[in-house]
Amino acid sequence: MIAVVDYGMGNLRSVSKALESVGASVRVTNDRSSIETADGVVLPGVGAFAKCMENLDGAGLVSTIKAVIDSGRPFLGICVGMQILFEESDEFGRVEGLGVLPGKVARFEPGRAGLKVPHMGWNQLEIRRRPPHLEGIDNEERAYFVHSYFVTTDEEDIVATTTEYGRSFVSSAWRDNLYATQFHPEKSQAVGLRLLENFTALVSADSGARC
Repeated sequence: MIAVVDYGMGNLRSVSKALESVGASVRVTNDRSSIETADGVVLPGVGAFAKCMENLDGAGLVSTIKAVIDSGRPFLGICVGMQILFEESDEFGRVEGLGVLPGKVARFEPGRAGLKVPHMGWNQLEIRRRPPHLEGIDNEERAYFVHSYFVTTDEEDIVATTTEYGRSFVSSAWRDNLYATQFHPEKSQAVGLRLLENFTALVSADSGARC
C-alpha cells in the first residue's frame, strides 16, 4: 500500500488516480500510523512553501515524514512536496524546510531572458544520473511544470535531472530511498506514468524484501 499524504496542500485525487492507473494500491490519509506503516509514501504539494510546512507541522506529520525516510522505505515528493525536503526557502522571507536534503529554494527572476513566472507547461528533462525511478525515460523527454520557485544545491550527487528555464534548475532529485520531482508526474502523461510505475515497482520490491 502506498500512502498519499493528505495535509491540505496537494493534488490528492489526481496523484492517487495516476498511481492506481499503474497498478498501485493507494490510501489518501493524514493518519500518522497509516503513513508510518505504509509500504511507500508520496508527499504531493501545491501552493506556498511556508503554508505546506505549517500544515505538516499542525497535523503532527513532520516527525512522521522524517521517520518514513529514515526507515528506508520508498518516498516520493512532488512539486512543493519536493521543495520542503530541502533546508530552507526564501519565499516570503526565510522559511525552514524538513532539511533531509541539502539545498535551498529560490524564486525565478521575473523577466529574466523574457520568460514568464510562474514556469508553467512542458519542458525537457536533462538526465544527470539514472536513478531507478527514471528507468525507461529518455534524456530530453518532456514533463509538465507549474512553479515559481526552484531548488538549488551544491550536492551534485543528489541531482537526478535538471531543466532549463532562464537558468538550469534541479527538476528531480534522488538519494537512496528518497525520490523527488519538481514536475508533476500525474500531469506528465506517458513520462509521468512511467515514473509512477517505476516508483510502484520499487515499493513492491522493497515490501517483498522486508517480508
